[in-house]
Amino acid sequence: MIDKLSWISVYPEIILLVMACVIALADLGVKSPRRTTTYLLTLLTLAVVAALQAAYASGGVTLYGFGNMVVSDPMGNWLKCFATVAVMVTLVYGRPYAADRDMLRGGEIFSLSTFALLGMFVMISGNNFLVIYMGLELLTLASYALVALRRDDATSTEAAMKYFVLGSLASGFLLYGLSMMYGATGSLDITAVFRAINSGQIKHQVLVFGLVFVVAGLAFKLGVVPFHMWIPDVYQGAPTAVTLFIGGAPKLAAFAIIIRLLVEGMLPLALDWQQMLMVLSIGSLLIGNLAAIAQTNLKRMLAFSTISQMGFVLLGLMSGVVNGNVLSAANAYSSSMFYVITYVLTTLASFGVILLLAREGFESEEISDFAGLNERSPLYAGVMAICLFSLAGIPPMVGFYAKLSVLQALVASGQAVHIGLAVFAVLMSLIGAFYYLRVVKVMYFDQPITASTVSAPFDVRAVLSINGALVLILGLVPGALMALCADAVVQMLGA
Repeated sequence: MIDKLSWISVYPEIILLVMACVIALADLGVKSPRRTTTYLLTLLTLAVVAALQAAYASGGVTLYGFGNMVVSDPMGNWLKCFATVAVMVTLVYGRPYAADRDMLRGGEIFSLSTFALLGMFVMISGNNFLVIYMGLELLTLASYALVALRRDDATSTEAAMKYFVLGSLASGFLLYGLSMMYGATGSLDITAVFRAINSGQIKHQVLVFGLVFVVAGLAFKLGVVPFHMWIPDVYQGAPTAVTLFIGGAPKLAAFAIIIRLLVEGMLPLALDWQQMLMVLSIGSLLIGNLAAIAQTNLKRMLAFSTISQMGFVLLGLMSGVVNGNVLSAANAYSSSMFYVITYVLTTLASFGVILLLAREGFESEEISDFAGLNERSPLYAGVMAICLFSLAGIPPMVGFYAKLSVLQALVASGQAVHIGLAVFAVLMSLIGAFYYLRVVKVMYFDQPITASTVSAPFDVRAVLSINGALVLILGLVPGALMALCADAVVQMLGA
């Protein structure tokens, strides 16, 4: 019999599932081409779920339910809360764009987004290999459909095919690795796997073999080198509203499953997986930054930028265990969590501006399309400049503090290798600054191609202004968010 605590631990997921079905059914009776009723119902649902997750997270209680298969802890609840807000913002930015391109015809964008978010919730809450995999598949299947939403567009269809084929390959890698771990430890439960590995009774070679496939599968989902080949093509080929969806909230879920599998389940193997993450992060920082310089398409440039930014996230995860000592784990993992949250915040605003500039029949995704934006719309040029400065790691933007916290975690470990990596990361950030600042130069110093001003609905303008302001404010006063991440990670490690 399922106890009361099990149901309490998944209340937000139940509400989201029920409302996703209600939204899909309610949309059948909506006649408005802009799907106003469906849109408002979706935003209301997400607002309630986000508030519920924030309340759970603030309570600071860790609950295990359904025979230990599900965990509801502050770290997971905060990540779910931020993922929900990210999806809300994505829908606000994406609705005018989708309406202009006849993508709201059946309202699928709203129901698919809520089902994808449910997949993220299941991934973040999973305390069992199969539950995590089930959440991952729910997210990816909904994402494939979203990428292919413009049925009449050959580029979107091609991007969806590439995403589907490479995503399936990644899922196969991850599933094979998890099956190896199950074979070695005899359990699918993450806590039991940790105990079995910690006992020292299992052959190390078998565990490492399984671990290689698990890390490869996770690297695909995060989009780091050498498993990055889908990112630029999908970012460029997908409708921009869907690119924003893929580049935002799912990054939080990917971070969560790395923590669940590698930290909570396989911490005794940290020496092995930290070395793997080191190779992935070096490759991502190098290739991501160098390839981005050559791009003229802004979406493609931001795709390579994402690869390098995820390299930074992995750097934070690398310094948690030093010589078998876990004293610096909380500092390292909280810096990574802070980095991924602030990265998603910045990505939302930067793609929001790209969506704003797109008009019916015109995508506005080339860097040259941003020429003289400051003369046409100082507000949107200012928001975009703040985002680019943040991604480049220039103070006082939040991106600077995020990079600083990761570098500080590396240097604090006292290891020569980690200090060398910190220096390497700073050098790569200097290269990265070039292609970000190039866009700022185009916006402020080049002559505008068109004299038309940029107009947007009130809700889009309001959310974009708040979004841009937060990137700046959190850079000036990052303490509260940093403390929230540190507290959540400490409770996760304690549990």
